[in-house]
Amino acid sequence: MTRWNALWQLFLARLREFFREPEVIFWVYGFPLLLAIGLGMAFSGRTPVPPAVDVASESPPATTILELLDQLKEEGLPAELHDAAACQERYRSGKTALYVVPEGTTFKYIYDPAREESVLARYRVDAVIDRWRAGIVNSNPPQTAHQPEEAQHWKAGQRTWQTIDQFTREPGNRYIDFLLPGLMGLNLMGGGLWGVGFVLADMRVRKLLKRLLATPMHRGDFLLSILIARMIFLLPEMTMLVLFGWLVFSVPIRGSFLALAVVVVVGAIAFAGIGLLVACRAEKTETVSGLMNLVMLPMWLLSGTFFSSKRFPDAAQPFIQSLPLTQLNDALREVMLEGHGLSAVSWRLALLAAWAAVSFVLAVKWFRWR
Repeated sequence: MTRWNALWQLFLARLREFFREPEVIFWVYGFPLLLAIGLGMAFSGRTPVPPAVDVASESPPATTILELLDQLKEEGLPAELHDAAACQERYRSGKTALYVVPEGTTFKYIYDPAREESVLARYRVDAVIDRWRAGIVNSNPPQTAHQPEEAQHWKAGQRTWQTIDQFTREPGNRYIDFLLPGLMGLNLMGGGLWGVGFVLADMRVRKLLKRLLATPMHRGDFLLSILIARMIFLLPEMTMLVLFGWLVFSVPIRGSFLALAVVVVVGAIAFAGIGLLVACRAEKTETVSGLMNLVMLPMWLLSGTFFSSKRFPDAAQPFIQSLPLTQLNDALREVMLEGHGLSAVSWRLALLAAWAAVSFVLAVKWFRWR
């Protein structure tokens, strides 16, 4: 055999190895395609979501404030009317991009200049007010000296009202505040699947499970011991991540630490159960790696880790909301950023607990030692 024949045979052998591994084929060809489809659904072909704004008012609101609210809605801006304290709380929790405080003929815009959506909302609201006021002036020009005091400030063809920008950089509505709970959820998912499922499959590959089969041990106790060990390793991981975000980036923790701990533990148990289920019959590390990545991929894209899950079409929302990572991320954000208690996130915890119970029961039922 010549040197070139040997090179050709080695090349063919490498191709056969590649195409005999379905996991490799998926990650080379399938994963980029699915990633493009998922991100394309989230970021293309849809009208950009307009920034939400609030209008602050005393109770009952003045007629001009109600007119402003209607005008904002007609221009396509999601606008709601609240008192000043509620507007501040909604802005602080990231539900709105800015809020407007009308004070006579003055309009005060309260927003964070470092947030792109807040700056966009400020100029869109200002443009709406310009057109609205100009329309009022043109359709009802001053005629007599007995008109209301507010109307004395408007002159036909001129802008005589004042706008004030009040900047605020309160933690809780920045992107890092949105991102950190998502990273916590992502870490819990990865730790549950890789720290539990991969370990179990690796023990099967190394024939350790075959040795344990000879002992008078119940399979449920064995699987439960792996899950408990994962819970022990979980505590320092989450503690370090939360402390880092709090100390370095001032990410707020407005809810109780007990509520946060319960959400973390329930989420970790859910993903540990899923990890056990995925690895309960896998005989190769390559197989379990492909299965775990297949389970994690939809949640990577859809569950709102790096951007809001609301970006996806409404038709996909029932499936997205059924994913455990979606509920975990939302529960973490509600506790950390909005200060919700356990009662407010109880239904999310119930869904996570259901994932944990079903996956653990099925893992025990289908578990194979060898």
